[in-house]
Amino acid sequence: PGPKGVINDWRKFKLESEDRDSIPPSKKEILRQMSSPHNRNNKDLKERFSRKMSIQEYELIHRDKEDENCLRKYRKQCMQDMHQKLSFGPRYGFVYELETGEQFLETIGKEQKITTIVVHIYEDGIKGCDALNSSFTCLAAEYPMVKFCKIKASNTGARDRFSSEVLPTLLVYKGGELISNFISVTEQFAEEFFSGDVESFLNEYGLLPEREIHALDQTNMEEDTE
Repeated sequence: PGPKGVINDWRKFKLESEDRDSIPPSKKEILRQMSSPHNRNNKDLKERFSRKMSIQEYELIHRDKEDENCLRKYRKQCMQDMHQKLSFGPRYGFVYELETGEQFLETIGKEQKITTIVVHIYEDGIKGCDALNSSFTCLAAEYPMVKFCKIKASNTGARDRFSSEVLPTLLVYKGGELISNFISVTEQFAEEFFSGDVESFLNEYGLLPEREIHALDQTNMEEDTE
C-alpha cells in the first residue's frame, strides 16, 4: 500500500488494539472516522468532526513521538548501565600531571592492580612531546578505565636517566610493575601524528582494553539515522 494506506492501516490497528470498553463513545467515533478514508468525503461528517479529528490526530502523533523518544532514552540508558556493570575498577577520563618523583612512585604503587597506568615522561621543547601530550588527552577520554599520566623528566628525580636523547618516553605499569617501556617513542610515528597513531601503537602491544565508547557511539549513530 501507499503512504496513505499505511497510515490508515496504522490508525485501524490503533483502533482495534484499544480496549473498546475503556474508550468513550466520542473517541471511538473519532477514531473510526480517522480509520475510514471514505468517510472523509462525507461533507457533513467532515464538518462535524473536523476539529475533533485534527485534535485527535495531533494527540496520536504526539504520543507516538513521545513513545519513540522514550524508547531511545531507554535504549541509551540500558547501554550505559550495561557498560557500567561490565567496567570494573576506577575511572579517570583525563591526563594526570605528576609534579614530583614521590607523586610518581605513589601513583604507581597505590593504584589498583587491575588498572593500567601509561606515563609520558617529557620535557618542554623536545620534538614530539607536545603532540604526544595532546594525544594523551584524547585517549584519556576514550579509555577512561586507563590512567594516563605525564611528568617532566626534570621532576622525576632521575633526570640523568631521562636525557633529551630518550624523550619522549612511555612507561606502562600494572599492579605496580613496569610491563612496557618505550624510549624515543615518537620515532615509531610519522613526522605528524595523532591520537589514533598512538592508540594503534599501544594496541599492537596489547596495552589498551577494548574501547567502551564504540557501542555507545553505534547506538547514537543508529538513533541519528532513524
